[in-house]
Amino acid sequence: MDLEGLLQRFDGRFLLLVHSLHLGSAGANNAHIVFNKQRRCDPDFTLAPFLETLCQQEVCVREDALVLKPLVCMFSEGFKRNLLCFLHLIHPGLPNDSVLHLLRCMTQDDGENQWSGALIKQLQRDIEGTRKGTLLTSKCTETLKNLCSRFRNNDAKGRWASCFEGLKTEDKETDLNVLYQKKRKSDNMDHDGDAQEDPLSKRVKMDFSPSKEEERLTEEEEHNTRTIQQNQSASSVSQAHSDLLGSSKNLPDHMKAAIPVIKELLDTESVWDESSVSALKVFHECDPDEVEVLCSLLCLSEASEQSLPQFCSCLLELSPDLSHSTASAVITHLLLNKIVSLAEAASRCLVTAVTSLCTRYPRPTCQALIEPVLRKGQTGTRSAQAELLCRLIVDCLEPHHRIFVFRTALGVSWDEGVLSVIHALLDSKLDLSEEDFSLFTDQLCSQSPHFSKSMKFAKMLLSVLTKYQTHVNPACHHTLSSCLSFNETFLKKSLLAALKRIELI
Repeated sequence: MDLEGLLQRFDGRFLLLVHSLHLGSAGANNAHIVFNKQRRCDPDFTLAPFLETLCQQEVCVREDALVLKPLVCMFSEGFKRNLLCFLHLIHPGLPNDSVLHLLRCMTQDDGENQWSGALIKQLQRDIEGTRKGTLLTSKCTETLKNLCSRFRNNDAKGRWASCFEGLKTEDKETDLNVLYQKKRKSDNMDHDGDAQEDPLSKRVKMDFSPSKEEERLTEEEEHNTRTIQQNQSASSVSQAHSDLLGSSKNLPDHMKAAIPVIKELLDTESVWDESSVSALKVFHECDPDEVEVLCSLLCLSEASEQSLPQFCSCLLELSPDLSHSTASAVITHLLLNKIVSLAEAASRCLVTAVTSLCTRYPRPTCQALIEPVLRKGQTGTRSAQAELLCRLIVDCLEPHHRIFVFRTALGVSWDEGVLSVIHALLDSKLDLSEEDFSLFTDQLCSQSPHFSKSMKFAKMLLSVLTKYQTHVNPACHHTLSSCLSFNETFLKKSLLAALKRIELI
């Protein structure tokens, strides 16, 4: 089927996306721009029909026979690669089942492309939150094994062996040795005898000697125990520490070597540069278990607030973006305790770090930071948390992420801080479904006796009655009327008048 025939399967809005995905190497970014503009014009715009169309079975000719193939398999390789890159950018806001169905359809393609295959596997791993399996094809894996066996003999001489030896030395110098030399050049040159041994290898051996590793993990046990004991029994704490000890021994050597480098940058608050970004690339290579161990060993929860902006800036320079599970783990370890323990307005460094990560990784931030803060009930007596969450809602979150936070707020225990968060969400003009609004009004009615004298609750009610009039059906109208009967603030007359105006519409 020619391109014109394929385009006839899509309506006008999706046709523009298809054209964007055909525009060479920039197709994914162009499609992302088009999608965002369409969503701003129509908040109800969804890609579900587009994904369903791509999965439709079409008749095609294969080896002089008529067969059925998914429509997506009939497009060019360039289109399919751009489509996969586009889905990598927006998949957190799409139904997982629809995306996974499309990926299964794409695996039915006869002419399997290695790049497309790797993108499909990577996207599946991000959606499912797992790192099982490898992105390499069996042919590529076999080729790598053959190369490794050819250069296994360290005594072999030749151009290839020399090349690999040179690359290995260069990588060590650029990724690790340069960072060590920044602060401690003189320490490595104190004695002539020490110069005979590679200072990098000597430092790594010293940092990861069994005694020091055991001492460092013992200190972390004390910190982790204090945190976990709030919600778990003493036996659970012991088991968690045992798991950490066992997992740390299984970390690859290059991850272990990166730990002191990153810790030194965090502890000394030195200037981060390109070599610092290369040290953070270990986060790309972690599975969900390894990233938890890595974050714990780095003591990210104890990092000073002054070091956060540079650390987050280097994280954002990593390409491609971190997976959903890795981003969630980093955000949890790096920011959650700091925000939960706020006793006053967040510092500029903390605000910069939180907003930068939330802008790039909104869905992980909602799940790993905003939701736990709301569920921990830490927004009532301390308004600093609520103030920071409101700022994230207004400045960083897209409409569908705000809906996620709104639904979370409906399921937690309400206090003055939660009321501020809900009020900020309502002021952002949420596109609430009939079911969401009905659940919200029921919650308002059940909570109204507890907040009869609360001005925040009254102002939130006023926002509902003035900005969401079209959502009020007869059942909700009766519920809101019952809710207002408990109000004892000076806004009660205004609330009753606003409810009466809805009645006349």
